[in-house]
Amino acid sequence: MTALPDRMRPPRAEGWFAEDLDRLPEAPRHTELIDGALVFLMWPQRSWHGRLVTGLTTALMAEAPAGFEIEREMTIRLDARNRPEPDLLVTTAPYDPDRTWYTPEEVQLVVEVVSPESAHRDRTVKLRKYAEAGIPHYWCAEDEAGLPVVHVYELDRPTGAYAPAGIFRGTFRRTVPFEVGLDLDGLLPPRRA
Repeated sequence: MTALPDRMRPPRAEGWFAEDLDRLPEAPRHTELIDGALVFLMWPQRSWHGRLVTGLTTALMAEAPAGFEIEREMTIRLDARNRPEPDLLVTTAPYDPDRTWYTPEEVQLVVEVVSPESAHRDRTVKLRKYAEAGIPHYWCAEDEAGLPVVHVYELDRPTGAYAPAGIFRGTFRRTVPFEVGLDLDGLLPPRRA
Protein backbone atom coordinates (compact mmCIF):
# COMPACT_ATOMS: atom_id res chain seq x y z
CA MET A 1 0.00 0.00 0.00
CA THR A 2 1.34 3.43 -0.93
CA ALA A 3 1.14 6.14 1.71
CA LEU A 4 -0.11 9.56 0.70
CA PRO A 5 2.37 12.40 1.02
CA ASP A 6 1.38 14.90 3.72
CA ARG A 7 0.47 17.49 1.08
CA MET A 8 -2.21 15.09 -0.25
CA ARG A 9 -3.96 14.75 3.12
CA PRO A 10 -7.13 16.81 3.63
CA PRO A 11 -6.32 20.30 4.92
CA ARG A 12 -9.19 20.18 7.44
CA ALA A 13 -11.26 17.62 9.35
CA GLU A 14 -14.23 18.14 6.99
CA GLY A 15 -12.17 16.92 4.04
CA TRP A 16 -11.51 18.66 0.75
CA PHE A 17 -13.37 21.59 -0.82
CA ALA A 18 -13.77 22.48 -4.49
CA GLU A 19 -11.19 25.27 -4.41
CA ASP A 20 -8.58 22.87 -3.01
CA LEU A 21 -8.28 21.08 -6.37
CA ASP A 22 -6.58 24.13 -7.91
CA ARG A 23 -3.93 23.99 -5.17
CA LEU A 24 -2.95 20.36 -5.71
CA PRO A 25 -0.47 20.36 -8.60
CA GLU A 26 0.91 17.01 -7.39
CA ALA A 27 -2.51 15.33 -7.65
CA PRO A 28 -2.77 12.74 -10.41
CA ARG A 29 -4.37 13.78 -13.67
CA HIS A 30 -8.17 13.39 -13.67
CA THR A 31 -8.56 13.94 -9.92
CA GLU A 32 -12.20 14.55 -8.99
CA LEU A 33 -13.85 15.70 -5.78
CA ILE A 34 -16.96 13.73 -4.78
CA ASP A 35 -18.59 14.55 -1.43
CA GLY A 36 -15.36 16.03 -0.08
CA ALA A 37 -13.23 13.01 -1.04
CA LEU A 38 -10.58 12.99 -3.76
CA VAL A 39 -11.14 10.35 -6.44
CA PHE A 40 -8.08 9.45 -8.49
CA LEU A 41 -7.95 7.68 -11.81
CA MET A 42 -5.18 5.25 -10.89
CA TRP A 43 -5.63 2.61 -13.59
CA PRO A 44 -4.77 2.73 -17.29
CA GLN A 45 -7.60 3.79 -19.57
CA ARG A 46 -8.67 1.34 -22.25
CA SER A 47 -8.08 2.36 -25.84
CA TRP A 48 -11.85 2.02 -26.44
CA HIS A 49 -12.55 4.74 -23.86
CA GLY A 50 -9.95 7.19 -25.19
CA ARG A 51 -10.90 6.67 -28.83
CA LEU A 52 -14.61 7.15 -28.10
CA VAL A 53 -13.97 10.34 -26.09
CA THR A 54 -11.82 11.67 -28.95
CA GLY A 55 -14.43 10.68 -31.56
CA LEU A 56 -17.26 12.32 -29.61
CA THR A 57 -15.17 15.46 -29.03
CA THR A 58 -14.35 15.84 -32.73
CA ALA A 59 -17.91 15.10 -33.86
CA LEU A 60 -19.53 17.48 -31.38
CA MET A 61 -17.04 20.25 -32.21
CA ALA A 62 -17.94 19.87 -35.89
CA GLU A 63 -21.68 20.10 -35.19
CA ALA A 64 -21.79 22.70 -32.41
CA PRO A 65 -23.29 26.01 -33.56
CA ALA A 66 -21.87 29.39 -32.56
CA GLY A 67 -22.28 30.03 -28.85
CA PHE A 68 -21.47 26.45 -27.80
CA GLU A 69 -18.03 25.19 -26.77
CA ILE A 70 -16.95 21.57 -26.29
CA GLU A 71 -14.54 20.84 -23.43
CA ARG A 72 -12.79 17.61 -22.61
CA GLU A 73 -11.89 16.55 -19.06
CA MET A 74 -12.72 19.80 -17.24
CA THR A 75 -14.26 19.83 -13.78
CA ILE A 76 -17.66 21.26 -12.87
CA ARG A 77 -17.97 22.95 -9.47
CA LEU A 78 -21.35 21.56 -8.45
CA ASP A 79 -21.05 22.87 -4.89
CA ALA A 80 -18.41 23.41 -2.20
CA ARG A 81 -17.66 19.67 -1.85
CA ASN A 82 -18.24 18.31 -5.36
CA ARG A 83 -16.15 18.94 -8.45
CA PRO A 84 -16.46 15.95 -10.80
CA GLU A 85 -14.61 15.75 -14.09
CA PRO A 86 -16.78 14.45 -16.94
CA ASP A 87 -15.21 13.11 -20.11
CA LEU A 88 -16.88 15.89 -22.12
CA LEU A 89 -19.08 18.85 -21.50
CA VAL A 90 -20.90 21.35 -23.68
CA THR A 91 -20.89 24.89 -22.37
CA THR A 92 -22.23 28.27 -23.39
CA ALA A 93 -19.37 30.04 -21.58
CA PRO A 94 -16.84 31.72 -23.86
CA TYR A 95 -13.42 30.12 -24.23
CA ASP A 96 -11.00 31.14 -21.46
CA PRO A 97 -7.51 29.61 -21.67
CA ASP A 98 -6.98 29.98 -17.90
CA ARG A 99 -10.23 28.35 -16.79
CA THR A 100 -9.96 25.23 -14.60
CA TRP A 101 -13.68 24.56 -13.92
CA TYR A 102 -17.24 25.48 -14.91
CA THR A 103 -20.39 26.20 -12.93
CA PRO A 104 -23.52 24.08 -13.56
CA GLU A 105 -25.28 27.14 -15.01
CA GLU A 106 -22.64 27.29 -17.76
CA VAL A 107 -23.01 23.61 -18.71
CA GLN A 108 -25.71 22.40 -21.11
CA LEU A 109 -24.58 18.78 -21.51
CA VAL A 110 -22.33 16.33 -19.68
CA VAL A 111 -21.02 13.20 -21.40
CA GLU A 112 -19.52 10.30 -19.47
CA VAL A 113 -17.92 7.33 -21.24
CA VAL A 114 -18.29 4.44 -18.83
CA SER A 115 -15.28 2.33 -17.88
CA PRO A 116 -15.51 -0.72 -15.63
CA GLU A 117 -13.86 1.25 -12.81
CA SER A 118 -16.16 4.29 -13.20
CA ALA A 119 -19.44 2.47 -13.88
CA HIS A 120 -21.05 2.99 -10.47
CA ARG A 121 -20.12 6.68 -10.30
CA ASP A 122 -21.18 7.39 -13.90
CA ARG A 123 -24.49 5.49 -13.72
CA THR A 124 -25.67 6.55 -10.27
CA VAL A 125 -23.60 9.07 -8.31
CA LYS A 126 -22.86 11.52 -11.12
CA LEU A 127 -26.28 11.01 -12.70
CA ARG A 128 -27.89 12.21 -9.45
CA LYS A 129 -25.39 15.00 -8.75
CA TYR A 130 -25.54 16.53 -12.24
CA ALA A 131 -29.35 16.50 -12.10
CA GLU A 132 -29.43 18.07 -8.63
CA ALA A 133 -27.10 20.80 -9.93
CA GLY A 134 -29.57 21.57 -12.75
CA ILE A 135 -27.48 20.50 -15.77
CA PRO A 136 -30.13 20.01 -18.50
CA HIS A 137 -28.67 17.04 -20.43
CA TYR A 138 -26.63 13.94 -19.58
CA TRP A 139 -25.31 11.27 -21.96
CA CYS A 140 -23.79 8.07 -20.67
CA ALA A 141 -21.89 6.07 -23.33
CA GLU A 142 -21.44 2.35 -22.69
CA ASP A 143 -19.44 -0.41 -24.38
CA GLU A 144 -21.81 -2.99 -25.88
CA ALA A 145 -19.82 -5.76 -27.58
CA GLY A 146 -17.20 -3.22 -28.65
CA LEU A 147 -19.68 -0.68 -30.04
CA PRO A 148 -20.95 2.45 -28.30
CA VAL A 149 -24.50 2.69 -26.99
CA VAL A 150 -25.55 6.08 -25.63
CA HIS A 151 -28.12 6.45 -22.85
CA VAL A 152 -29.63 9.94 -22.97
CA TYR A 153 -31.24 11.75 -20.04
CA GLU A 154 -33.02 15.09 -19.82
CA LEU A 155 -33.62 17.07 -16.67
CA ASP A 156 -37.22 17.02 -15.50
CA ARG A 157 -37.33 20.48 -13.88
CA PRO A 158 -40.36 19.82 -11.60
CA THR A 159 -38.67 16.82 -9.95
CA GLY A 160 -35.04 17.91 -10.32
CA ALA A 161 -34.17 14.42 -11.58
CA TYR A 162 -33.13 13.07 -14.95
CA ALA A 163 -35.71 11.27 -17.06
CA PRO A 164 -34.56 8.74 -19.68
CA ALA A 165 -34.88 10.25 -23.17
CA GLY A 166 -33.61 7.38 -25.32
CA ILE A 167 -31.03 4.70 -25.91
CA PHE A 168 -29.09 5.01 -29.16
CA ARG A 169 -27.15 2.41 -31.13
CA GLY A 170 -25.64 2.96 -34.56
CA THR A 171 -27.29 6.28 -35.41
CA PHE A 172 -27.70 9.09 -32.89
CA ARG A 173 -30.01 12.08 -33.52
CA ARG A 174 -30.94 14.78 -31.01
CA THR A 175 -32.18 18.34 -31.27
CA VAL A 176 -31.00 19.41 -27.79
CA PRO A 177 -28.84 21.06 -26.59
CA PHE A 178 -28.32 21.64 -30.34
CA GLU A 179 -29.00 19.70 -33.55
CA VAL A 180 -26.65 16.73 -33.63
CA GLY A 181 -26.47 13.59 -35.75
CA LEU A 182 -23.76 10.99 -35.18
CA ASP A 183 -22.72 7.68 -36.68
CA LEU A 184 -21.85 6.10 -33.32
CA ASP A 185 -20.17 3.03 -34.80
CA GLY A 186 -18.04 5.31 -37.01
CA LEU A 187 -16.58 7.07 -33.96
CA LEU A 188 -14.28 4.09 -33.38
CA PRO A 189 -11.83 2.40 -35.74
CA PRO A 190 -13.16 -0.84 -37.24
CA ARG A 191 -12.26 -4.00 -35.37
CA ARG A 192 -9.99 -6.45 -37.12
CA ALA A 193 -11.10 -10.06 -37.20
